[in-house]
Amino acid sequence: MIEVTGLGRVFVKRGRKAKRDKQGGSAARNSRTVALDGVDLSVPEGETHGILGPNGAGKTTLVKILSTMLLPTSGRALVAGHDVTAEADRVRRRIGIVFGGDHGLYTRITARQNLAFWATMYRVDASVVKRRSQELLERVGLADRADEPVEGFSRGMRQRLHLARGLIGDPAVLFLDEPTMGMDPLATRDFRDLVHELKAEGRTILITTHDMSEAEALCDRVSLIDHGTVLVTEPTGTIGRMLSGHDRIDITLREDQTHLLAELAGLSQVERVDKLPEPGTARIHTTSAEANPVVLRWLLDAGVDTLRTGRPTLEEVYVHLVGNRGLTV
Repeated sequence: MIEVTGLGRVFVKRGRKAKRDKQGGSAARNSRTVALDGVDLSVPEGETHGILGPNGAGKTTLVKILSTMLLPTSGRALVAGHDVTAEADRVRRRIGIVFGGDHGLYTRITARQNLAFWATMYRVDASVVKRRSQELLERVGLADRADEPVEGFSRGMRQRLHLARGLIGDPAVLFLDEPTMGMDPLATRDFRDLVHELKAEGRTILITTHDMSEAEALCDRVSLIDHGTVLVTEPTGTIGRMLSGHDRIDITLREDQTHLLAELAGLSQVERVDKLPEPGTARIHTTSAEANPVVLRWLLDAGVDTLRTGRPTLEEVYVHLVGNRGLTV
């Protein structure tokens, strides 16, 4: 449903001050910002795909191009089989867009009026606008507030209305750009439940976020992007294999065993030992999967009987590849 090949986007800012050339004329001094640099991406029908990266990585630029709001500088992008540049009108009929924040809502009119307006923009047949609006308001839990001005809505209520707005055209592809930004935990949970329902209906969903827990909760696959380049695309449940040489062992020590941490750090099979927030707990990062049995035997011989092995999480892979910039969990 989404096919991106060599996609690039460069922003050029024209400077006001001119630099004189040899003929006494002047030339504007321009600055170039590469937002996307040769992005390749493929999202099959029915998949929920996450685009993860720090602020400024190019996530929103990618969504704006795929949703025909911005033209690419180079490369090609297809959505539902249509070129986003040459067939923009056909693409718009197949997609829905949900942005975080207040973009796209008119706060002085009611929720129902907002949906009626956007239904017109999506060319929804007038005979079905009223019914579809009511169904969506009920689905997102706003039926009892449907005829109140949006300016009195909480952030969570506005974001649910954003989702209803994105669905008013019954899209095959739904773009969610930082959809839970600023929402409280309860509103976030409800929003994620709605996204799961949409996936069950067979819709293709592309989510941009820098929230690791959101990606793990919602996405079938994720692509990590930084400085406009896709670093990796992997299934969410197996992405930890990328750091297979960095397996870990979590342990809980008694008070008389805390001296073992220094001894563990000195083992050749141990890369490092990190103390965890809970008292007496620590995480051992081994040098390889083959090192695990050696370290486990050492721990058991030392009398440590509370331990657990595991693979790196999506968060750890993110930090390893991108760094700790703009990360939330």
